[in-house]
Amino acid sequence: MERLWAPWRLAYVTTAGESPGCIFCQARRDEGSQPLVVFRGETCFVILNLFPYNNGHLMVVPNRHVGSLAAATPEELAELMALARLAEMALGEAYGAHGINLGINLGKAAGAGVLDHLHVHLVPRWSGDTNFMTVVGEVRVLPEQLEASAARLRPIFERLHAAEA
Repeated sequence: MERLWAPWRLAYVTTAGESPGCIFCQARRDEGSQPLVVFRGETCFVILNLFPYNNGHLMVVPNRHVGSLAAATPEELAELMALARLAEMALGEAYGAHGINLGINLGKAAGAGVLDHLHVHLVPRWSGDTNFMTVVGEVRVLPEQLEASAARLRPIFERLHAAEA
């Protein structure tokens, strides 16, 4: 039998079902200790997914704990889209993504992992990126550590944001 070691998954599988509070609200508050946040705007921020589908899997999240598009303010919605646009450009530049899955899961029935805090997923994709590990083993292989992804993306976000101002 072959073994695939993924020790980073232990934190996820041992805390599944626990709810120590909103992970996005914690990330917003912990500015100094949150290595996954790659950009902070006025009303929203961009964060790497701790359990990504692919390297560079980002989420754009309102600062305010708001659970739906209907409950968000016009300012939050505008920055949510503006940062999703910057994320699209940053992922293209940093990873040469051929495409991006962009999605919002509202509610448990829609597959939301965090039910009450709106967030937009951006998952970079490449032509031919489905490999045997995903197809046969239902396993994803991520060649870059999250800290390296954050270090790659932060300066791109800063430059793109400055160019927009």
